[in-house]
Amino acid sequence: MTNMIQAAREQVAALTQAAYERAAAGGVLPAGAEVKATVEIPKDSAHGDYASSFAMAGAKALHMAPRAIAQAIVDHLELEGSYFNRVEIAGPGFLNFTLGPTWYGQVLSAVEVEGASYGSGDGGAGKKVMVEFVSANPTGPMHMGNARGGVLGDTLANVLKRDGWDVWKEFYVNDAGNQINKFARSIYARCMQLTLGEENYPFPEDGYHGEDIWELAQGFLRQKGIAFPGEISEADWLNDLAQYGLERNIPRMEADLKKYGIEYDQWFLESSLHSSGYVAQTVALLTEKGWTYEKDGALWLNTTQLLKKKYLAEGRSQEQVDKLDLKDDVLRRANGFYTYFAADIAYHRNKLEERKFDLVINIWGADHHGHVARLQAALDGLGLDGSHRLVIVLMQLVNLLQDGKPVRMSKRTGKAIALHDLLDEISVDAARYYFNNRAASSPLDFDLDLAVRQDSENPVYYVQYAHARICSLLSRLAEEEGAAVPAAEDVDAAAFTTAEEMALIKSLAQYPEELHLAARDFDPSRINRYLTALAGDFHRFYNACRLKGEERSVLSARLKLADTVRAVLANGLGLLGVTAPEKM
Repeated sequence: MTNMIQAAREQVAALTQAAYERAAAGGVLPAGAEVKATVEIPKDSAHGDYASSFAMAGAKALHMAPRAIAQAIVDHLELEGSYFNRVEIAGPGFLNFTLGPTWYGQVLSAVEVEGASYGSGDGGAGKKVMVEFVSANPTGPMHMGNARGGVLGDTLANVLKRDGWDVWKEFYVNDAGNQINKFARSIYARCMQLTLGEENYPFPEDGYHGEDIWELAQGFLRQKGIAFPGEISEADWLNDLAQYGLERNIPRMEADLKKYGIEYDQWFLESSLHSSGYVAQTVALLTEKGWTYEKDGALWLNTTQLLKKKYLAEGRSQEQVDKLDLKDDVLRRANGFYTYFAADIAYHRNKLEERKFDLVINIWGADHHGHVARLQAALDGLGLDGSHRLVIVLMQLVNLLQDGKPVRMSKRTGKAIALHDLLDEISVDAARYYFNNRAASSPLDFDLDLAVRQDSENPVYYVQYAHARICSLLSRLAEEEGAAVPAAEDVDAAAFTTAEEMALIKSLAQYPEELHLAARDFDPSRINRYLTALAGDFHRFYNACRLKGEERSVLSARLKLADTVRAVLANGLGLLGVTAPEKM
């Protein structure tokens, strides 16, 4: 797909090399030199739009002063038919190229021709990538952290797909282990309290205290329709209670996430890894490879040695590694049960070995930081190159604010704010835009009051308003002036003469670059920053450049420019899962 920023950069290099070869053929410069020059975009456009270092880079090989080389290059440049209309020598010998109408016109043409796929790239080269995100315990409602992780994961998946990856989205359901036992015991205790009276049956100290547990207990008792617990022991009830709770909680999670605009390719059950014997098989493989040992009746992973091997391979010194406080991990407890870490290793082996993803990306809370290297090292121990094929994006906390003060508790449950409660307060558009508005590595202050304001201080409103403003503008001019948006080939790009017009077109050209960088750096918040900047550039253009009453060629060019901005704003908002309204 078209990247006009890169195309211009490549053309500078080609034009400069061709000019050098012509100068060498004419005896002005020594022939046969290989010059490795850079092409940069100056921060100040007064210094040109692109700057080549050819003259400085070639000074040694050509045995000439840089400015003399630069003059020879300029004298032999042929710009006709190129993207550029002027080249100047600056400073010690920089060649500063200024873009001309051809480039500006082709930016508009690229957006028109590529339509909804504008900005797409081939950075992924068709490789398979899994993005696993949210993966909340199915023991209660999803909370604010899940809300941020949900939009980060979903938007990253969208960005990776547009950059040429074959993307798979997955939710890992932790439906096995201690937390499910605790979940079932919590429901059992509430059932007993509903039967005997709350004061007559103790609730487990480590149980789940939310209102949702009461609701599950009430529903379970209604469904059974028998005296509880009858002759059946707590241990015998627990499996039924866990299944009852999971059968209701998982669909609720799916519904909440669907309302949030998130759907997965698969909901993968942790229990399937245990029931199929895959966890036991994975631990056996680690044992075969010599990475486990037994102590106190338990089976341990020699995480210490795996991490030492990993860190030395990454370039740390032996002295640095020896100073680390490394510890081993239990894989199978003395009671014969496998740990969550063992299941996690098995799950990621399944991703890499069985389903053959080239890359797997997990969105995790920052509190999982210490687990990252351990899991990568365990996969290294299995020969799966976890240090390179497993990427963990660590997500910092969200601070919810209202009236300038932190909002810590849900009024309904007395626990952390639930996702469905949040979406009752603000729009899905506002939630998705805000939660992706900063890089995952940065804490996020989510201001509920700002999220519902309809002014330029609200970033999602600011961007959506720019889109709606353009739609209204085009509709009004069509009605009042009979002015329709022209095809790109019918626009005279020489009509773009103001700084605001040129800056706006350069912003449009930047979109493919931003999308690629967002995918490369696993940072979809770049799209938010880009859209905010593009909306700002449009508002400046709108305030500085008249449309109504202008001569036809200028009106036509500006109409096309405005409509092109509209298309790219809608394109970027779509990546974020945010609507592009035509009226506000």
